[in-house]
Amino acid sequence: MDFATAALLHRGTVIPAHPLALDESRTLDEERQRALTRYYLEAGAGGLAVGVHTTQFEIREHGLYRPVLELAAEEIAGRARLASAGTGAAAPCSPTAAAPVPPTADPSDAAPGPFLRIAGVAGPTSQAVAEAEIARGLGYDAVLVSPGGLADLTPGDLLDRSAAIGEVLPTIGFYLQEAVGGRYLPRAYWLRLADQPSTVAVKAAPFDRYRTLELVQGVADSDRGADVALYTGNDDNIVSDLLTPFHVRGGVRRFVGGLLGHWAVWTRSAVRILQDAHAAVDGDVEARARVEALSAMCVDANAAVFDVRNGFAGVIAGVHEVLRRQGVLRGIWCLDPDETLSPGQADELTRVQNTYADWLN
Repeated sequence: MDFATAALLHRGTVIPAHPLALDESRTLDEERQRALTRYYLEAGAGGLAVGVHTTQFEIREHGLYRPVLELAAEEIAGRARLASAGTGAAAPCSPTAAAPVPPTADPSDAAPGPFLRIAGVAGPTSQAVAEAEIARGLGYDAVLVSPGGLADLTPGDLLDRSAAIGEVLPTIGFYLQEAVGGRYLPRAYWLRLADQPSTVAVKAAPFDRYRTLELVQGVADSDRGADVALYTGNDDNIVSDLLTPFHVRGGVRRFVGGLLGHWAVWTRSAVRILQDAHAAVDGDVEARARVEALSAMCVDANAAVFDVRNGFAGVIAGVHEVLRRQGVLRGIWCLDPDETLSPGQADELTRVQNTYADWLN
């Protein structure tokens, strides 16, 4: 990771989790997959996380891990080429006339500069290391290390796994909520993870205030704590995480940005939220008032997208449905045919879109 990219990571930015675009036959829709990446570039995101839960872990079973990472890397590289040529903005995200540029994206806001390319890695150590090597070969900057599906591993085993992955690329630790395959990890775990020289950031997504606090405390207790950026993954508590000062060893720590599935939709509004959160932390009273007013709205919108009412059953389909309504995706198809919107979820999405239209658009 070069200096400018590392500086962006530690300053804090918007990192959406990248979804997967499929066609009716549930095969990769390369055209829309590329358009989706361009949507995030145009919306002002500072990075992308590809091959993560929102991308669907099943991509590995379908031989799509490398192709999906490669498509995103190519579009990001294309943005850099345009920037170096002096055009500033990426190509329009609409691949066809039937897919207009979404209203949340403003291409004029796109500016050249560093961009974080993060790849998700999963599975046993050998698999995760192999995926990290693929990501490195494609020019990715870091890997988000998923702990899901590894119930047989002890916390010590997970730390050894992270260290092995870190020999390939810098790592981002991940506190995953139990509802989707995570587990409790104590304060001491986060201290030891932060001690690893390869750990450059941690994503906190336990969806639990007590556990989030333990993570921050553990990182702060490490002699390397100041070198580890804190990113919220608590989609149910985004604004609070970004505004809260955590009084810990050595002073105050804050979440500087977000790596979120929720930020895969309405991404331009996410960029505005983080801008206001940063300004609020710097003392801007008006920015604080604006972003605090959005806290409950964010929670309400996330409940609809993530299908909280039905235990997150429609979480990925909910993301797809918002993007379909924006004209970026052709449909909400997932690799698993049984994965779709829950009863009533579409109505909930309509409700929040109508209620918060001014903010979301």
